[in-house]
Amino acid sequence: MTKENFFQAVKELKGLLDSLDFTILENIASEIISSIKDGNKLMICGNGGSAADAQHMAAEFVNRFLKERKPLPAIALTTDTSNLTSIANDYSFDDVFLKQVEAIGKKGDVLIGISTSGNSSNVFKALDKAKSMGIKTVGFLGKNGGKIKEVCDLVLIVPSDSTPRIQEVHGFIIHVICEIVENEFAR
Repeated sequence: MTKENFFQAVKELKGLLDSLDFTILENIASEIISSIKDGNKLMICGNGGSAADAQHMAAEFVNRFLKERKPLPAIALTTDTSNLTSIANDYSFDDVFLKQVEAIGKKGDVLIGISTSGNSSNVFKALDKAKSMGIKTVGFLGKNGGKIKEVCDLVLIVPSDSTPRIQEVHGFIIHVICEIVENEFAR
């Protein structure tokens, strides 16, 4: 990367952050807060870098983000290799999140699906199943939102074709949502 490319990437990232609708972030955080207060949990899934984002977000909830507070119930559906590999082997990789949602999800939970393309089949199938189970569905998506936006109650789309820029914005919004939720439970 050249110095010029670096500054172009910074400019693009700033433009994407400037275009975010803070109301959507507040609405997503509000759904999570309500769910947890009602005794439910947050589930998060994604592939590759989005799997890492799912794990990062779950850790911020279970441990803490910035403040001391009780642990909050959150699980990344990307972390149990025995589940992932057995489901992929016996059924299909497209079912690795869906089967987990069926097993541990319940009405009133929240499922966040993260996909930079908006078209990850396994994320789509998990969100579709979750919606049919009365689980609130949230998408952190890129590009134009792809097919996943159709199965989400709340959606945040980063309108870029650059996977690195989409992931950088997803990381930022994860931190914003963690801070909003944590402020509610750290009182």
